Amino acid sequence: MSLKVGVVGMRGIGNTHASAYKQDPLSHLVAVCDVVKDRAESAAEKHGAKAYTSLAEMLRNEPDLDIVDVTTGGFENGSWHFEPAMEALEAGKNVLVEKPLSNDIHEARQMVAKAAEKKVRLGCNLNHYFTPPAEKAKQYLEEGQIGELIYCLHKMGFSAGEETYSAPGSSRWKGFPYAHLKAFLSHPFSVMRYFCGDVTHLQAFGNRPSFRRRVGDVMLSTVGIHVRFANDCVGYLLSQRGDATYGLGGWWSIEVAGTRGTFCIENCIEKVTYWPAPSPARAGSPEKMSGGGSEGSEVTSTGITDFSQTFPRRIHAFLEDVTRNVPPDAVRASGRDALAALEYTWAVMESYEQGGALVRPHPLPPIHGDPLTLPD
Repeated sequence: MSLKVGVVGMRGIGNTHASAYKQDPLSHLVAVCDVVKDRAESAAEKHGAKAYTSLAEMLRNEPDLDIVDVTTGGFENGSWHFEPAMEALEAGKNVLVEKPLSNDIHEARQMVAKAAEKKVRLGCNLNHYFTPPAEKAKQYLEEGQIGELIYCLHKMGFSAGEETYSAPGSSRWKGFPYAHLKAFLSHPFSVMRYFCGDVTHLQAFGNRPSFRRRVGDVMLSTVGIHVRFANDCVGYLLSQRGDATYGLGGWWSIEVAGTRGTFCIENCIEKVTYWPAPSPARAGSPEKMSGGGSEGSEVTSTGITDFSQTFPRRIHAFLEDVTRNVPPDAVRASGRDALAALEYTWAVMESYEQGGALVRPHPLPPIHGDPLTLPD
């Protein structure tokens, strides 16, 4: 039996989510909600659902909803997530929230705590690792083809430059120095953590180019972040918002290397390449001034160039988790996972404000587990 879904916030991203639910056999989109009446009614007509302008009314009139999907935006892309998510969690609904979980770390912590209190599933649209290349890369890790992790290099952003720049006009972005960090870093941090585990230390440097400063744009649009993971792997994240054009790897790439091999995913959903560690005959030698090299690579191309295909894949995973009645602690891309990315983001801001000081992110809430579902 398909799950009944209601989507809250019917701007562009809300319609993207609604379309994914309409196409998925595990779901039945029954309601859409937006405080702007015309927007709610237009979305309802488009998707064949009932329109609401109040979440309270939607919850009252649709008591059998299995999932409430919160796609509202707000300042820094996240200031309107807290109230509807908390209202839906309080009502005992499974909730999926667009990223970032919130633009306020205190609100995000409350959302995760509320989901734990109500024993319901809280997920976040961390869609960048719900892809065939990420699945293949995870397989390399789990089968031991990477070995002990050594480093992780991730770069993500929008390729552009000063000729294409225009100053932010929207009140949701203008005047917020950390808007890019809050709205965007949840994606790369979640991907790095997915492959390499929790981050224990972080150091960040941020800036913005002169063409932004000349027009009074205060947003930190370029940031370089050094990280250390709990497993002693080291990493680096480069994120920029249209300040320059990326070279190798395109607009999105992550390279994870270990003692037995290395993989690199390019452009999120397009392809993954694996290089096994070299044999002794091809190993690098400082004495011989030789860098060495792999015996050959394995390239897996998906044939997919449309990034938007990550949305239905991630939403389907949440539908699967709810359908299979997985414990809230086991939800993929959970609220706790999204909170981890925000804790790292807040550590980035703290490090930047202290001139690049080393910062330890705020600890995550513990996972207690459910005695009814944990195996002996």
